Amino acid sequence: MSALQTVKQIEVMRCHPCFDGEAHDRVGRIHLPVAPRCNIQCNFCERKVCATLVIQHPGWTAKVRSVGEAVELVRSIVRLGKENFVVGVAGPGDPLANQETFEALRLIHQEYPWLLKCISTNGLLLEEKLPQIRAVGIRALTITVNAPDSSVGKHIYSWVRYRGTVYWGQEAAQILISRQFQGVKRALEAGLSLKVNTVLIPGVNDQHMMRLALRLRETGIRLMNIVPLIPSGKMKKYRAPTCDELRKARRECEAVVPQFYRCEQCRADVVYLP
Repeated sequence: MSALQTVKQIEVMRCHPCFDGEAHDRVGRIHLPVAPRCNIQCNFCERKVCATLVIQHPGWTAKVRSVGEAVELVRSIVRLGKENFVVGVAGPGDPLANQETFEALRLIHQEYPWLLKCISTNGLLLEEKLPQIRAVGIRALTITVNAPDSSVGKHIYSWVRYRGTVYWGQEAAQILISRQFQGVKRALEAGLSLKVNTVLIPGVNDQHMMRLALRLRETGIRLMNIVPLIPSGKMKKYRAPTCDELRKARRECEAVVPQFYRCEQCRADVVYLP
């Protein structure tokens, strides 16, 4: 990766409300819920589509929007004179497993090339989808990586669907984690700006945060966002980390990888305009 690519990556991160603490307060964020399908099953994940939902929760949305509805939403916001916002796709499934993600962002990029586009993904398809990612103007990626290896990951993931085959248990975790780190490496080489999200799960991955942070640093990641488990899905009876546990994990990992502290664990359809 060239010095110019590095500078551009840093510039993008400084303009993104989910990458920079100062930008968080001055830059808006629009999540387009156009990606309903997912290719993995996280044990803590609970996707919901319901018009009455008002709670902030990743994977939740009032409705799944069509490509046309998503584009029109962005147009309506720009018509209001609002242009200082990021357009992202963060679900309710995995953006890279849904062609609608690329169709919506391609159309938005054609009309509004200056808007920063991003996606939040599990990273399974990151490497193979890089050409499409770059073609539609995506410049920022958040990849959720919850384990340094499959011995930890087998407790977090139930299954992974990859290239037409469903894998279970430790084999599923091995495939996912391998593809995640390979995808991160290639995305950074391509000049994209990356952040890694990690869900802190007491009794599962909390004692492995430093190993994960070290692997991320070795791969080239410059920003990590440790977020607390929201007990749900198969982990609804697990407890969330305490504030002290969350602070400890962030403080220890910050010695290895810079940390982001402002994450609100937004819904897949959040619209925030400061």
